[in-house]
Amino acid sequence: MKSFDDVAIEWHDHVAVVEIRRPPLNFFDVRLIEHIAECFESLEQDSQCRAIVLAAQGKAFCAGADFSSNGSDLFKADSDNSAITLYKAAARLYACKKPVVGAIHGAAIGGGLGLSLVPDFRVVCPETRFAANFVKLGIHPGFGISLVLPRLIGQQRANLMLLTGRRIKGDEALEYGLADSLVPADQVREEAIALATEIAQCAPLAVESTRATLRQGLEEELKSRLEHEFAEQVWLAKTDDHKEGMAAVTERREGNFTRS
Repeated sequence: MKSFDDVAIEWHDHVAVVEIRRPPLNFFDVRLIEHIAECFESLEQDSQCRAIVLAAQGKAFCAGADFSSNGSDLFKADSDNSAITLYKAAARLYACKKPVVGAIHGAAIGGGLGLSLVPDFRVVCPETRFAANFVKLGIHPGFGISLVLPRLIGQQRANLMLLTGRRIKGDEALEYGLADSLVPADQVREEAIALATEIAQCAPLAVESTRATLRQGLEEELKSRLEHEFAEQVWLAKTDDHKEGMAAVTERREGNFTRS
């Protein structure tokens, strides 16, 4: 298995913890998502692995893209760092046949929310924050969020998150069905490993077969939705409202949008 400077794997019997190591905020880019995908694919071929925990170092689980660096390239169709390249890597995460538990100990914002939706389960704490802040940035949701979030929490609650960009706290996430367990911050990873261990103690072939049935059609539908999301992002990224949204978020103020 390859080693990466920003992703590491540690073992707890039949549970593999895939840890993101870009503290404190764990901003993502194409490279990070591809590294996580490579870890998932290696673990899928490893008979020792029966369940995966996706976790992160630092203050946030994943604060999304870092627009102060090459984040602005995400919505350019001809960029090697474009979101469509990133989304192809995201589709590889969803293709993993092993069950995944997310240890979401802090903020999961924008694309970070999308990454947090990859696991089958999410363990959170009161300090956890989920937000689909795309409309505040003047851009369309990506990372398959427009497909997966409504399936997970229902259309109406997904509408609320996606059309307002509001932040959802850990206790609200539990109420929404976005989280499966709420524990103190210092117990999030421990609880996630415990849940993954409970799954790993079951018959692995039956677990994988049942999971595949429950997710039937998701992978194919996701690929189509990712292409649609990116197409919407490309044209919206050229608008004045997107420029204003980016400036407003950077300057920590409300956007002054003009529908242009």
